[in-house]
Amino acid sequence: MAKAIHTMIRVFDLDRSMAFYAGAFGLKLAERFDFDDFTLAYLRNAENDFELELTYNHDPAEPYTHGSGYGHLAVVVEDVDAEHVRFAKLGLSPRDVVDMKHAGNVLARIFFVEDPDGYKIEVIQRSGRYQ
Repeated sequence: MAKAIHTMIRVFDLDRSMAFYAGAFGLKLAERFDFDDFTLAYLRNAENDFELELTYNHDPAEPYTHGSGYGHLAVVVEDVDAEHVRFAKLGLSPRDVVDMKHAGNVLARIFFVEDPDGYKIEVIQRSGRYQ
């Protein structure tokens, strides 16, 4: 069965956003990954292990609008390859399975699928930080 683990939003000012979520909801930095072009900051609180992923694209030209701010729901599964086959057999048109790498190491093995309204859902192999 799938388990929801995080939702993602793009932010214009990472420090300001982190301060807001800490103050408003008690969400603290759980882990941060700095890539060449973007930063991922995972926030959570002691109440649960569901996280808010803040994605900061380095040097954005202007603030995001709701129409251009990409987001997704993420779930973890025991066998991402088997789920990918199952989704394809159901005619759900999953995107290819890929390895997301950070600093030369595989951070996550994932694929995306869209619901009927076009909302993206990330399906992640359960491992490492993705439990």
